[in-house]
Amino acid sequence: MATVAFFLVPAAQAGSRNAFQTRLARALRARHVSPSRTGAVAVDLRTGRFVFARNAHLPLRPASNEKLATTYTALTALGPSFRIETDVLGDGQLTGTTWDGDLVLKGYGDPALSLAQLESLAQQVAAAGIKQVTGRVLGDESWFDARRTGLGWKAQFYLHESPALSALIVNRGWTGRYETARPALMATQLFRSDLRRAGVAVHGGTALGVAAVEAVPLANVESAPLAALVHHMDVYSDNFYAEMLLKEIGAVQGKSGSAAAGIAVSRQLLRAAGVPLAGVRTVDGSGLSLIDRWTPLGLASLLRTMWQDPDLRPYVVSALPIAGETGTLDHRMRKGPARGLVRAKTGTTDNASSLSGFVGDRFVFSILENGSPVRTLNAEASQNRFAQLLAGAARSDSG
Repeated sequence: MATVAFFLVPAAQAGSRNAFQTRLARALRARHVSPSRTGAVAVDLRTGRFVFARNAHLPLRPASNEKLATTYTALTALGPSFRIETDVLGDGQLTGTTWDGDLVLKGYGDPALSLAQLESLAQQVAAAGIKQVTGRVLGDESWFDARRTGLGWKAQFYLHESPALSALIVNRGWTGRYETARPALMATQLFRSDLRRAGVAVHGGTALGVAAVEAVPLANVESAPLAALVHHMDVYSDNFYAEMLLKEIGAVQGKSGSAAAGIAVSRQLLRAAGVPLAGVRTVDGSGLSLIDRWTPLGLASLLRTMWQDPDLRPYVVSALPIAGETGTLDHRMRKGPARGLVRAKTGTTDNASSLSGFVGDRFVFSILENGSPVRTLNAEASQNRFAQLLAGAARSDSG
């Protein structure tokens, strides 16, 4: 993929833009939001020229704008049509209608695995002619590592901002009363109950384990295509989906089912695409980590890279929330030129607020605002003003 280049506006043209740049700079001003910890970039998609730049190279916490890198890496490394399996494997042999041995429920990292799909697996086992199992039901979560959270997360993020991370988790680990810290075991227990309801008697209990190499496939279900998982992740800013997809990238294209392996694949792809990574540090897929850093220039470049790729653009654009209409932007910019025109990824933590995306087919922009803490409402208001000005210019150009 070709390197993405941006250009400074020539001096002859700069004068005509000074007024607009001044208005954009004024839009970013917000009480209790530090100018020295604010970075913003706006680029003309048609020419690649900067429309605005402030602290473009400053490393800042991106919050959920980190999901843009996860989006690019997942779509590039795995492909939009990639699906994630969940399997039932038999460790033993079938004698008549009796399975002599264990059944293994093996997860491969589907973040959307549902109770209905678990029931389908049990029904498939029954349809295969199995009426009883002499052994146990084992849950295999070995496709991913054993880390339940992201590196650099605040302690309170665990089970609040994201369920426990596991290659085998059903219903987001939700039991109806609480989110479990042992999702693979919970899934296995639910599956054993589903087997009983499907007419399959299991004589042993449940436990965690790893499927033997010689175990035979008995049933399987698949996730929705990756493009649909990415769409959900970005529209609703789902931290759990982001972390699961990052580990999936590591497991499929990297060295292991870990965030670190996924990040290694991501950086390799970003570097190959020419995205400037100076000052960029990423350790998770969601942006919850206090260690993550991106620059406004890096994110704008990443977005423009995806825009310029005809294979990626439709998936990326459709996955971003629409101002005033969908997802995490449904309550913002409901009036004015930005409504329905701006598609952007939001980001919100105690110490970071961000907004990066597209203004029609005219501009790409990235705004990162940090603080200790950052005043979220003030920061969002400044982002809205900035995006509204870009949208007004885009509509004037097209009108």
